[in-house]
Amino acid sequence: MFACRPASKTEVSEVQVAAASDLSPAFEEIGKQFEARTKTKVVYSFGSTGLLTRQIENGAPVDLFAAASVDFIDQLDQKGLILSDTRSIYARGRIVLWTRKDSPLKVEKLSDLASPEIKRIAIANPDHAPYGLAAREALEKSGLWESIKPKTVLGDNIRQTLQYAETGDVDVAIVALSLSQASDGRWVMIPADLHKPINQGLAVIKGTKNEQRAREFAAFVNGPEGQAILAKFGFEK
Repeated sequence: MFACRPASKTEVSEVQVAAASDLSPAFEEIGKQFEARTKTKVVYSFGSTGLLTRQIENGAPVDLFAAASVDFIDQLDQKGLILSDTRSIYARGRIVLWTRKDSPLKVEKLSDLASPEIKRIAIANPDHAPYGLAAREALEKSGLWESIKPKTVLGDNIRQTLQYAETGDVDVAIVALSLSQASDGRWVMIPADLHKPINQGLAVIKGTKNEQRAREFAAFVNGPEGQAILAKFGFEK
């Protein structure tokens, strides 16, 4: 069972967490439970993993980074920017095909994206968003990428990618299962063997003045309560 030092009544503490956009629904819930347990408020900055990594490299005031790919954590480790002993893989993500409930389109598998009825498809920018990279890998392995590339729309992050489909700006989006679970839409899982595993990693940032609290938050995410919440939103361990 996760245990941590309770804050005193007079103590005011915060943990600044940079987190990948796919984590927003799960981490909001985790943050509430962590604050109730420790009296430590979690302040999030959600965005694409690649862009958040760049901000941390440029000195952004972050205590802990939860990335959508452990590769970015390892990049920061190679540059001496994290506390190496805090590196962990806390979840594995999945991607899905997402459409609005009122969409007349029947999208049940990746090959359906080649249909002329589907005019626009959103994925997160694969240059800096791990879920976008997984989407491109799945499309490439399915032999679809070159044919549907002209009708793809790139989101800055996976949350914006979903918003494109929610608002009807695109017909279909390839997004994170975690965001789909919290959405009001229809989705179909994309086979995991079509892309590299989306192993998501976190670490405490070196030089943080809030190291103890950041370590406690990392332990909470990796502990039974945090893992139960992540599982509820479709993450695998």
